[in-house]
Formats: sequence, C-alpha cells, structure tokens
Amino acid sequence: MASLITAKAIMSHHHVLSSTRITTLCSDKAIDNQQRKTKLQISHRFFSRRTISAAVINSASPVPKKETVEDERRCHVAWTSVQQEKWEGELTVQGKIPTWLNGTYLRNGPGLWNIGDHDFRHLFDGYSTLVKLEFDDGRIFSGHRLLESNAYKAAKKHKKLCYREFSETPKPSRSNFKNPFSGVGEIVKLFSGESLTDNANTGVIRLGDGRVMCLTETQKGSILVDHDTLDTIGKFKYDDGLCDHMIHSAHPIVTETEMWTLIPDLVKPGYRVVRMEAGSNKREVVGRVKCRSGSWGPGWVHSFAVTENYVLIPEMPLRYSVRNLLRAEPTPLYKFEWCPNDGAFVHVMSKLTGEIVASVEVPAYLTFHFINAYEEDENGDGKATVIIADCCEHNADTRILDMLRLHTLRSSHGDDVLPDARIGRFRIPLDGSKYGKLETAVEAEKHGRAMDMCSINPLYLGLKYRYVYACGAKRPCNFPNALTKVDIVEKEVKIWHEHGIIPSEPFFVPRPGATHEDDGVVISIVSEENGGSYAILLDGSSFEEIARAKFPYGLPYGLHGCWIPKH
Repeated sequence: MASLITAKAIMSHHHVLSSTRITTLCSDKAIDNQQRKTKLQISHRFFSRRTISAAVINSASPVPKKETVEDERRCHVAWTSVQQEKWEGELTVQGKIPTWLNGTYLRNGPGLWNIGDHDFRHLFDGYSTLVKLEFDDGRIFSGHRLLESNAYKAAKKHKKLCYREFSETPKPSRSNFKNPFSGVGEIVKLFSGESLTDNANTGVIRLGDGRVMCLTETQKGSILVDHDTLDTIGKFKYDDGLCDHMIHSAHPIVTETEMWTLIPDLVKPGYRVVRMEAGSNKREVVGRVKCRSGSWGPGWVHSFAVTENYVLIPEMPLRYSVRNLLRAEPTPLYKFEWCPNDGAFVHVMSKLTGEIVASVEVPAYLTFHFINAYEEDENGDGKATVIIADCCEHNADTRILDMLRLHTLRSSHGDDVLPDARIGRFRIPLDGSKYGKLETAVEAEKHGRAMDMCSINPLYLGLKYRYVYACGAKRPCNFPNALTKVDIVEKEVKIWHEHGIIPSEPFFVPRPGATHEDDGVVISIVSEENGGSYAILLDGSSFEEIARAKFPYGLPYGLHGCWIPKH
C-alpha cells in the first residue's frame, strides 16, 4: 500500500542529531547582549515582594511528569524527535497529483523535544521543524529542517535550556540560590522579554509581498525563512515600537494586501488591534479593547477572526497569570489560570475606525482556533445585524492543555481520554445587546467529538461559507486521529481515517478558476503507528484519496502550514 521512495538524504556530521540527545543553548555572548538597560514598571497590584520570591523559587501545584528518552522510543512516531537537522529528496507518488497543483506547502511545528540531558514536558515546547512539499508537474520534492532560532542555536551549542518555552523554565545557576535578589532579576528578564523564547514553532505564513515568516506567541519569535531551501534568513524586525508588549496572537490574519493581529497587554489588561500593509514592517494600532472581566490578566488570544468590516477580539476565561508565569515549575494550566466567574466576552471592532461596535457576554468557552466569521443581514436592508463566528471549541474544558503533555500522549495507548470538542458558533448581535449566543454548529458525534486544526477555502475568509476541513476522531483515541470535512449548512461530515495514524492539519488549496467552494485539494502529513510517515492528498469535494507519497523516515506531528503558489 505504501509507495517506494526514491530519495537522497543530505546530511553532514555537524547536522546529524543523536536519536536520543541533541546539543543545546545559551552562549555567554548572547546573555551579555541581552543584559541591556530595560525600563520596566511593575504594578504592585500584581504581586508583593514575598509573592515574587515564592513564585520564582517554588511551586505548590502538581508538577507535570518529565519525559524521558525511553518513553520516546516506545511511543508513536508523532511524539518523537526528528533524527537529523535536515533532509531533502524526491518522493515517489502513488496516485495522480492534479496538474494544476504547482507550488509549495510548508508546515511548521515542534520537532525536537530534548536538549542535552533535558527532556521537554509539553507538545508545545519542542524546537521548530519546517517540512516542505514542493509540487511540480506531478512530482513532489520534499525536505525538513530545524529552524535556526537563537533559542535552538544556543541550546545546540551549550546543551541546556536557557529560554522560557511553553512549559519550561531554564534551571537557575547555583549562584542564584544564594542571591536574595535573583527573584527580582527573573521578573525583569520576563517582563523585558529577555528570557522569552524566539522558538517560532507554531505557524508559518506567506505575507502579501512574498516573504515567508515562522511565528509563535512571542513577538521576538517572528523569523523569516527561505521557502525553497528552508534556510533561516533571520529575525523579522518590526519597525513600530510595539515589541515592548512581548506577545501577540500566534495566528495573524494575512491577505495579499495586509496583516491583522492582536497584541495582549499584560500590565493594563486589554488588547491592541494592529494592521500591517504588505511590504511594510510597521504595524499601525487601529484600536484598543479594555478587558471587561476586571481580572489582572487578559484572556489568551491564540487566534481570532475577521469579517469584511470587523475584527473579533475574544476574551476567554483562560487568562494569562503573572503568578504562573513566574513559577519555576508549571501548573496543569501552565502560564494561564481559569476564571469562569469573571465572565467570557467577544468584542467587535470596526476595521475602518477602530470603534467598538459590539461587546457581548457569552457562555464560558475555550478555543485554540477560530475557523471563520461573517456578517449577516437578517432584515434584508443591506446592513449587517449580526456576526456569525465559528471556532473549534473545547466545551470550556481546560483539561485539553494538560492532555498535550508528552507523557500523556506517549503513554495513553488505546485509551479514550481525548476531551470532547465541537464547532462552537457565536451569534453576536450588532444592536447594542449585552449578550451573545454560543451554540453547537454540527452534532459533535458526527466528527468523533474532536475538532481542531481547521482550514477553509481562503477565498471565503470573512465571508459566508459552507465547508470546514479539520482534524476529528475515530474513538477511542487520546488525540485527533482522523481528517474531516464538515458541511455546516447541511450539518453533514465526511471522515478520512486509517488505523494507527496521527494526521496534521488538513490544508485546503483551491483550484485556480474554481466556481465551487470545495473545488480543490486537501493536503496533510500523516504520522504512522509503525514509525513511518506520508503526505496525503484528498479531493476537496469527495474527500477521497487521490495521491500519497511516503517519506523515507518517520516525521513527528506538526501544527500549521501555508501554501506558496508557483509563479
């Protein structure tokens, strides 16, 4: 069933990684460069001195179990580290690739979960690994490469972790244990951004001017790459003075003409909505939203949504927690805390004026990824009366964060422990109402009560649409193990699944000149239970396989991708 591979691995001794260990981080020069003067004001409402010292040194919460290389060897290849820094070659195709599909699919995600003698805890901690599938007249040229972030380069050199990852904090030096002011130093490093990672392991986007950028939630983790060679070009330098806010949404909204993103404010809880024109490095603040909850931290904004005329700003009960950010060991919610009693909200801002046109309270929700949003004219007079916004919603169940620990992913063989998820549909009235609705768009059982890693036809961004492509499930499972096509109009679901697989995000590429929304190809990279991996192409309409190409080695699970057309 699997096709033969004709591929030549390109490896050199300084690129080869051990199957159990890799060199690691933090040069003295890098540290010296980062010891710059930082103007920092920390509000007393966040913490007292006693709180600071205790938070930095100790954690009263349960410590998630550390992973070991032995765990990795026994588990599904999706949760194992790549075995070399780079590889490239041609894959043999089984089936037929459409002649119109010419371009490059790039996928980003964590691909290395151990450094020196340090084994990472969480899926989101791993070092960024780019995978490409270059489609050229029916052939596929593929490759992967670890992103040369400062965090990874220093880790490789010094064999230790020195930057804060999602669940990881560098071990303090022995001298810090004797230094009564070391806790204050950690505060300064955190709030200046010095200790934050630039490990851009979450997404990859093509800007309107053709530049390709890898992203994570830290602003310093915005890194340009060459999509042909996968070489790291260097840091994307924002030219606007907004980087002092340190973090931003990992999923900006990108078109051929502009990029929208959200910048949370940890000191004055709220969000800046910013826009950057194609070809520019300067973001302009369109408007600011103040959090309604009264909490000391803004809600997490991993992603958001836009319509033709509006930006939707989610304010979830999962909020950034300064206390948890400062802990030496993570809690089950990591850098967040769950505050359902503070309320959940969705704000709507005009793209043109920055005015808040709606701010509604909704039932508690938890989402990593918004799918799409659009405006509805219910009166037929050409004026929008309500906004519909769909997301992959986890039933306000925060267990999903801790279920992504590597120990859990590697050890839950055959157990049906994946928390339920659905397509959550917000109805946000534009008439000044105080409340909005959150409903289930399609019966969750139809897609296995799992729903994440979604894509749509990009031509329908911000418009009324019909089809969602996402990862669903064939139960029992501990992670989404199927690809789904969801018809949100007819409430029907098509599922593609093979035993023992872990597929990554299904990415939809529309056929040029298509007149139907689902006329195109869905691309995914699949990790197999037997240790292999392959690229799969599904017909966007029938959702049946049209081609696949097997890699000569196993690839770990990846997160998000983008399409770069061949011009």
